[in-house]
Amino acid sequence: MWGQPPSAVRPGTARLSAMLLAIAIISITLAAMSPIATFAQKPTSVKVTEDLPPGPMQAKATTSCLECHEARIILQQRLSKGAWAKEVDKMVKWGAVVDANDRDALIDYLSTNFSPDRPPYEPPRTWIGKTAEKASASSAAGKSK
Repeated sequence: MWGQPPSAVRPGTARLSAMLLAIAIISITLAAMSPIATFAQKPTSVKVTEDLPPGPMQAKATTSCLECHEARIILQQRLSKGAWAKEVDKMVKWGAVVDANDRDALIDYLSTNFSPDRPPYEPPRTWIGKTAEKASASSAAGKSK
């Protein structure tokens, strides 16, 4: 085979080589698109979970409200007691499970922790945000020396 003219090569060898090359290319392409390759990529941010503030109805608010909402939806609110009462009643009509005996205490909890006189909600920074914040602070500290 070696040193022989191309006409002496066994018939079908070129076809077999082309087919093996095509299989290799398809395999590499599928491997690159696999979920494992995607999973191996580094995350661009870290999701921070938040809890409702401690209090006598924290557990009830967590089970009743966070069944459908993320905590952030509640943490952002700044409503009066009357507005919280309307909100709780509306959510009960939409399916939130709040026992009639717990309603007033839940409204008190929400209006105490999320009233208009409370400071505005500040979302937590992601891990990457904290890293950038530290880098910015250290570069500012270096300039002030």
